[in-house]
Amino acid sequence: GTGTNACYMEEMRHIDLVEGDEGRMCINMEWGAFGDDGVLNDIRTEFDREIDMGSLNPGKQLFEKMISGMYMGELVRLILVKMAKDGLLFGGRLTPDLLTTGHFETRFVSAIEKEKEGLQKAHEILSKLGLEPSHEDCVATLRICQIVSTRSAALCGATLAAVLRRLRDNKGGDRLRSTVGVDGSVYKKHPHFARRLHKTVRKLLPDCEIRFIRSEDGSGKGAAMVTAVAYRLAAQHQARQKILEPLKLSHEQLLEVKERMRIEMEKGLGKETHAEATVKMLPTYVCSTPDGTEKGDFLALDLGGTNFRVLLVRVRNGMRRGVEMHNKIYSIPVEIMQGTGEELFDHIVHCISDFLEYMGMKGVSLPLGFTFSFPCQQNNLDEGILLKWTKGFKATGCEGEDVVGLLKEAIHRREEFDLDVVAVVNDTVGTMMTCGYEDPYCEVGLIVGTGSNACYMEEMRNVELVEGDEGRMCVNMEWGAFGDSGCLDDIRTEFDVAVDELSLNPGKQRYEKMISGMYLGEIVRNILMDFTKKGLLFRGRISERLKTRGIFETKFLSQIESDCLALLQVRSILQHLGLESTCDDSIIVKEVCTVVARRAAQLCGAGMAAVVDKIRENRGLDFLKITVGVDGTLYKLHPHFSTVLQETVKELSPKCEVTFLQSEDGSGKGAALITAVACRIREAGQR
Repeated sequence: GTGTNACYMEEMRHIDLVEGDEGRMCINMEWGAFGDDGVLNDIRTEFDREIDMGSLNPGKQLFEKMISGMYMGELVRLILVKMAKDGLLFGGRLTPDLLTTGHFETRFVSAIEKEKEGLQKAHEILSKLGLEPSHEDCVATLRICQIVSTRSAALCGATLAAVLRRLRDNKGGDRLRSTVGVDGSVYKKHPHFARRLHKTVRKLLPDCEIRFIRSEDGSGKGAAMVTAVAYRLAAQHQARQKILEPLKLSHEQLLEVKERMRIEMEKGLGKETHAEATVKMLPTYVCSTPDGTEKGDFLALDLGGTNFRVLLVRVRNGMRRGVEMHNKIYSIPVEIMQGTGEELFDHIVHCISDFLEYMGMKGVSLPLGFTFSFPCQQNNLDEGILLKWTKGFKATGCEGEDVVGLLKEAIHRREEFDLDVVAVVNDTVGTMMTCGYEDPYCEVGLIVGTGSNACYMEEMRNVELVEGDEGRMCVNMEWGAFGDSGCLDDIRTEFDVAVDELSLNPGKQRYEKMISGMYLGEIVRNILMDFTKKGLLFRGRISERLKTRGIFETKFLSQIESDCLALLQVRSILQHLGLESTCDDSIIVKEVCTVVARRAAQLCGAGMAAVVDKIRENRGLDFLKITVGVDGTLYKLHPHFSTVLQETVKELSPKCEVTFLQSEDGSGKGAALITAVACRIREAGQR
């Protein structure tokens, strides 16, 4: 209009003047000052310079002086004066009116450029300025007006194209669909300005689809709209925070969880209370961690799902201390998983036979550790009674039986080789042992992956289910069932309840369902559904995909929360899930993921704090230094889980210095190390 300016939505990560990287903010460009540093000098003319020298602010707003309504008529006047002086117009005649600044107004330019009456208008306007124009003078004046207004529209279009290209690059696409809201008297009243501006933009951005919409009362209605949007965003933000509030646990709540875990642990250890305890605290008969003197060749079996591994683990001591592993993976067909127990164990022995042949060790009798990741009651290190099959296994004749006995019978049926089955191992205990080989302070094992569990070295005098008071024994806590008694009901949310009710085992493993990878994505999906139903996300539109259980895998949580991931990539993850999202939606989804994962890590930390505090008190220490061996995809792959877990343990157990050590292959290497430790102790006993 009289002046000119532009604004656009910029990515927050590019705005260094404002804290924060999330979302966008409108930037007021103040582009009238473009060229004040001299970058437009090569296209400024003598007329632009003359206008600037005679203005109220010489050297300032140079771009605005080339394109806006305040100066357009004046530019035409200066050109007419120069041509008259050079004898090219009006027979070389000048009048006082033509020589007076501001007497050729911009509205005259618009009038002269009108299609039909343009030349007639030129004659009228020039006559009013005291001139006697010929037909040729009128045609020349029309041409000058066209040149000045066309340059103005072209310059305006070129800078606007730069803004739009930036928008396109910010979004990372090849094409851009965008709308420009426009106001101002030149754009609205000049007969050709708008068309010329649009044409320039399309010429410079041929692969973008740009619409122009004329604004009505930007300064009045616009101010009200800004207020309305701010009000809506604040109200929606408040509504979302209210929904997320129960998932944000205070220090006091976490201390309470720690205390309740401690109570449940005592119940599991006690002979009288064990039967009704939810945290079972099962004895594992593993009574020592590695001391570094272990050596020899050991076999390990790892059965925990549809794949089955056989490993040869060489443990060396002395100067060449270390562990060398060879393994082979075998699949277990569904018909064997769901057939008879004999068929299952015959298949396992067939795989062992194949592996021994592959390693050229057919005639050797090796000690063997068996990682059996199903619920077992251990009555000895080499005896594990299968309580119930899980994970899709249904082989008959196994539940209530000792799995070591079943394995030995299958070995004898084959009559090819003999193996010394030394230990039945739980993968959590394997994790502790693997880390214990690297770090003698490691006496706790933790798994936070698809599921979650923990184990630790308990004083024998506290393990009431096993005779004897001397020494220590590793206790497999089976802590996933913490809360099944209802003791966590006050911190469970409606979303936890919904996930639990639709799970395969409603009412069971409630703690695990709040912290492990198998369920976090589903909690997030339920919250997103709730937000959308309330119109707080995805513009209130629930897609069929969002209604699909299990669609939001926990790996997406890890990806979305990754610090190096821009919101653009968050949007593409959501797009992959069939969810059309705006930039604001992406911020909200990221926040939900953060809240859910943070709570999981804090709850896990509260449980771990109960464990390390119990060990400290068991030993009568004022201060305990201890290492926790950890495994599991959530701990390893999520960008913040491990940090929040460690911070929580530090806050809730200030008298313990806890180091977390990532385990490698607790179920394979761990099983072999448990076997190695058992053999070391057995040999020492024989000696």
